[in-house]
Parts: sequence; C-alpha cells; structure tokens
Amino acid sequence: MKKLSFLLLAMLCGAFVAHAAAPLPDPALDQSPATQQQNIVLAGGCFWGVQAVFQHVKGVTQAVSGYAGGGAETAHYETVGTGTTGHAESVQVTYDPSQITLGKILKIYFAVAHDPTELNRQGPDRGTQYRSAIFVATPEQQKVAESYIAQMEQAKVFSAPIVTTVEPLKGFYAAEDYHQNYFRLHPDNPYILINDRPKVAALKKEFPELYIEP
Repeated sequence: MKKLSFLLLAMLCGAFVAHAAAPLPDPALDQSPATQQQNIVLAGGCFWGVQAVFQHVKGVTQAVSGYAGGGAETAHYETVGTGTTGHAESVQVTYDPSQITLGKILKIYFAVAHDPTELNRQGPDRGTQYRSAIFVATPEQQKVAESYIAQMEQAKVFSAPIVTTVEPLKGFYAAEDYHQNYFRLHPDNPYILINDRPKVAALKKEFPELYIEP
C-alpha cells in the first residue's frame, strides 16, 4: 500500500515511535572490537524514518534506504509495495566501530527508530514489506541480535512481545534516488512531520551523547 494513502490515518494515530515499558538496557553481548567499517541492515517500517534516525547518529558514516529479503529482480518500490516479494523496506547502516558498536546501534533501533512489537506494520503502513527485521551477514551479528532480543524479552522492556525477526542477509539493494535522504530533502512533507520527525526528536532526547546534525 502506498504511504501517502494512509496520511489521514497517520494524522489520527499521531506520532509513531517505540513505546517501551521500561528503559532499554545496554546489550549484554556486543560485537568484538574491529578496526574496519561495519554494515548492518535494519528494517522497521518506512525507510525514510529509519534512514533519518541513523543519519543523526555519531559514528554512522552512511545510511542508505533500500530493500532486503527478496531477489534483485523485484527490488523496485512499486513491486515491493505489493507485499509479495519477500523484501522489506530497509536501511543499510555503515558505522565506525571505534565510535559506536553494533549493540548501541541495535539499542537505538529498538528504542526510537521503530516499534518492534508491531507485526507487519508501522504507523500508517501495512504489509510484510514494513516488517521489523534485522538482516545479518555474519554469525556474530546473528548472536548479538538474538541475544539482545532475548535480553529485552526477559526484562519485559516492552509491554507486548517483540516481533522482530533475525534473517540472513541475501542481498541489499539500494532504493530509487527519490527515496534517498527523503527526511532531509522534504522536511515539510506531512508524512515526515507526523511519523518521522518525532523519531529524530526522540533520538536527540534519549541519546544526546550520540546525536549529531549531519
């Protein structure tokens, strides 16, 4: 379904960010020290907002909107929008591990980038293409992600079960140019104002030591 077709519903629902019943803990298990840049692919609803959040995070060198979970031949916005491709709107986050770890990135992802208790939806958007998913490329990424989800479930951080899936990364395909940097280029778009600006504001409030202006 097209995002803007849900604009009225978004206005009725109001701003959409994760609602934790308790503060999120730091991950008990994190990645091993690394010297080279790392990538992690995260899906949490419309990629505009997820990209915007991580573009404001210290240590993140690049955040690219795209598609993951399906094949190259179906990695196109209109096709992904049918919900039949296996793809999810995703963001490839590239980061400097000397400044920020995978664990901290996942904490931001769960705390402010989306609501991990919503199944196949985020805010006004519906369908498996808007699912909550972490696409992992290495066994270490898988261990860190699964460990953190289990840790938060045990601590009952959220008032509802976490539905985030941990899926193998088959490939990441950058989205069309008009989807890149959408938050920055269209700050007055009603969808951005209602759904995504509150996420960036929450990042600034909850993680002031990591917040930057790109």
